[in-house]
Amino acid sequence: MTPDEMPLTGRRIALPESRELDLFADMLTKRGAEVVRCPLVSIHDAPDPQPVLAWMRELIANPFDQLILLTGEGLRRMLALAARQGGSLHDEFVAALGATPKLTRGPKPGAALRKAGLRPDRVAVAPTTEGVIETLKGQNLNGLRIGVQLYGTDPNRRLVDFLTDAGASVSTVAPYIYADDVEDAQVDQLIDTLLAIDVDAIAFTSATQVRRLLQIARRREQGEPALLAALAQIKVAAVGPVVADELRARGIQVDLMPESSFFMKPLVRELVKVLG
Repeated sequence: MTPDEMPLTGRRIALPESRELDLFADMLTKRGAEVVRCPLVSIHDAPDPQPVLAWMRELIANPFDQLILLTGEGLRRMLALAARQGGSLHDEFVAALGATPKLTRGPKPGAALRKAGLRPDRVAVAPTTEGVIETLKGQNLNGLRIGVQLYGTDPNRRLVDFLTDAGASVSTVAPYIYADDVEDAQVDQLIDTLLAIDVDAIAFTSATQVRRLLQIARRREQGEPALLAALAQIKVAAVGPVVADELRARGIQVDLMPESSFFMKPLVRELVKVLG
C-alpha cells in the first residue's frame, strides 16, 4: 500500500498513552497517521511490596470466596512480583487464582488472566465499578471473604462499602501507583498543540490521562476553558466507557469509542472509520 492509499495519511493524532505508547503509535503510523506523542503518566510497582506479598500469601493460604480484579495492570504486576521472589510463590499464586471464583471489571484483567493460563468466571455487565456492583446485586454476599484488586491506589469506597454493607469481609490490594511521567513543560507543549488545533484527534486510554491534562491546563494563563474549547474542535477518542465517562464529566465530548471490545486495536479501527 502506497502512502497515498493509507487511510490515515495526512492525519495528526495526539497520543497521551504511556504503558503501550510504541505499540499504539505503530498501529497508527502503519495506517499513515502522524503521531504526536506525549505520555502523561507512568505506572510503578507499589513502593512497599510487603503488603502486596502479604495479600498474595493470604490468598494462597486461605483462598477468598470471590476475587474481584479491576485491572489487568494490577494482576500482571502481582504475577511479576511473585516471579521475582523465586521459589514456588508464583506457581502457588497462579494455582490459588485458578481455584478462586474470579469476577473481572472488563476485558483487560481477563486478558491478563489468560496469559497466566486462567480465565475469569464472570465479567461485569459493564467495565466500571457500577458494572461490578450491578453484577453482584441479588447475590447473597453475607459472610463471604472477598478479595479486591484495586485500580491504582484508589480505595474504591463505593465498591468496598457495597460489599461490606452486604455482609462481606473485604481484603484489598494495591499493586501499583501512578506517577507523573514527564515534566510539566512537555505537557504544556501538548496543550499548545491542542490550542492551535494542530491535530485531527486525540486518543485517551485512561481516565488518569484526562485528569492530568486538565490539571496542567488549570495552571496556565488561559486556564481549563481554553483547552475545553479547543477539544470541542478536535475529534476526541476514548478506549472505553470508563474513559468516556471521565471525559464527559469534565465537559468534553466523546466523538468515538469502540462499541464492545475496549482495546487499542478496536480504537484504531474507529479512528480509521471516522478520519479515514
